[in-house]
Amino acid sequence: MWWGGRGQSFNIAPQKEEPEMGLSGPKSVQGTGMPEPRSRQLGSCLASGGLPGEQILAWAPGVRKGLEPEMPGTLICSNLRVTFQPHGWQRSQVTMAIVQARAQNSPAQQYAGITLSQAGQSSDSRKPPIPLLETIEDWETERKKQAARGWRVSTVNERFDVATSLPRYFWVPNRTLDSEVRRAFGHFHQGRGPRLSWHHPGGSDLLRCGGFYTASDPNKEDIRAVESMLQAGHSDVVLVDTMDELPSLADVQLAHLRLRALCLPDSSVAEDKWFSALEGTRWLDYTRSCLRKASDISVLVTSRVRSVVLQERGDRDFNGLLSSLVQLLSAPEARTLLGFQSLVQREWVAAGHPFLTRLGGSGASEEAPVFLLFLDCVWQLLQQFPAEFEFSEFFLLALHDSVRVPDTLTFLRDTPWERGKQSGQFNNYTQVYTPGFPGAGNSINPQLSVWDWNLRYSNKQILQFRNPGYDPEHCPDSWLPRQQPSFMVPGPPSSVWLFSRGSLTPLNQLCPWRDSPSLLAVSSRWLPRPAISSESLADQEWGLPSHWGACPLPPGLLLPGCLGPQIRLWRRCYLRGRPEVQMGLSAPTISGLQEELSHLQELLRKWTPRISPEDHSKKRSPNTILSQSR
Repeated sequence: MWWGGRGQSFNIAPQKEEPEMGLSGPKSVQGTGMPEPRSRQLGSCLASGGLPGEQILAWAPGVRKGLEPEMPGTLICSNLRVTFQPHGWQRSQVTMAIVQARAQNSPAQQYAGITLSQAGQSSDSRKPPIPLLETIEDWETERKKQAARGWRVSTVNERFDVATSLPRYFWVPNRTLDSEVRRAFGHFHQGRGPRLSWHHPGGSDLLRCGGFYTASDPNKEDIRAVESMLQAGHSDVVLVDTMDELPSLADVQLAHLRLRALCLPDSSVAEDKWFSALEGTRWLDYTRSCLRKASDISVLVTSRVRSVVLQERGDRDFNGLLSSLVQLLSAPEARTLLGFQSLVQREWVAAGHPFLTRLGGSGASEEAPVFLLFLDCVWQLLQQFPAEFEFSEFFLLALHDSVRVPDTLTFLRDTPWERGKQSGQFNNYTQVYTPGFPGAGNSINPQLSVWDWNLRYSNKQILQFRNPGYDPEHCPDSWLPRQQPSFMVPGPPSSVWLFSRGSLTPLNQLCPWRDSPSLLAVSSRWLPRPAISSESLADQEWGLPSHWGACPLPPGLLLPGCLGPQIRLWRRCYLRGRPEVQMGLSAPTISGLQEELSHLQELLRKWTPRISPEDHSKKRSPNTILSQSR
């Protein structure tokens, strides 16, 4: 069997669990004369670098290829990691200074696990690193932080009797009663009705909801409540068909499987055809499509004061992906380390993304790594705008790997109800809806979340989560005053739009149950030309109609490039087994150093602030930037 990353492999021979020869010769149990069990031999082999609580699950001898000379040893799989131990290897044999320096800064840091003593530090009084949005106080604090004055926290789902996939609390318009919310949500797929995701400081609101349940028969009052929630107090409403031009779940799963297979050394693809095969996986195409659509929605949110509603049938996959990307493109606070973690907690964890199912942990046939596709999109933004993000690629890698960490409930459940039930959060309630859910292993601590980095990583590793090129001038306090909607203009009176395939199409009504228009029809003179890019959509949005006047591009808005070479492979994530990518495995070559130097020069150029003529006096030299990053 062959195993490993591209450029390096392990030739593995299957082994039985029985006493055998040790790594450096036969070993026996003291006082018995019997051969020592292989697991104990391997345990002593790992003793010098073993992790707390580490146990060997499987092993196999083999040869590591891709390096000269090829290295014999043993591939070991423990409960915490997979590692290759060469024969006779000692840590002290690494003598090259440059290899040592690069290895110390390698992003492929070993996961240290949560020891019993560390986990014991957790208690009910322990404050989580970020708000987990499990209490009404958390939601109210976040609402005030966004200055969403037209919204309130609803408690209608406090017992999960509206929808188990929704959080206990969410934001609804001030004027909407909880009784109206309950009735309105019943006319949406899985009970996931319209609710606020993010309030833009300029006045627009970004909402998300499931698909209309067209088989229902709502009365006039229910239809009026649905329309009121979709409008959210705005006269201009845009319904976004989320799945239009985006891949299906099956497409994402197939592309990810093809990408993983391509990155293995036993691929039959020749080196000169590898990049064409990479394009053939469609993974980069899907990343490009997500970024392009998120850019378009960002323009819709920031160009005019309106309600923008993301509508996906299930409301648990691409709605979260697009909502998160829109906030990253439009709100600098979402690009901070704390802000990004809060964003993921709100739009993915609390919103009910089925992590366990999508990552293949439930045994269902609906596996599709949508969250990993989102992290790839974020990495693309980090490459194009390195000075705009406080967190680094190392942080994204840690988060990417944490989806399979078995010691927290964050990514091991499909709904907030399942997490709360497992953690004992609802002991004081009699549940109205009590479906079964997979049991948890003994290793899970229900009081911890994935954001407790200090329990799994050292302080030195956590320091690498911060981007040294982050420009402090991009911090939220210097972005946009909360009360400054002047750069936005109101939409036409009572206008309803459908955003699909890059263009806005006027609609006669918001809901599918009416036979006659529920709102005023929009004249064709408001209909813009189909946009071929986010830039052209921005030109249309800020330039049409002419009597509104043109508006400048809002501060803090990012519009990424989505053309061919602008979307790249996340090499440190997908090609970790490749020696020239995984730093510290071999001595650097001249060509490798030249490539790394070019990459650093490119980063330095991007980190240098874009200075306008009036801000020329504030221009900083590259040396100043580097000195501040130390």
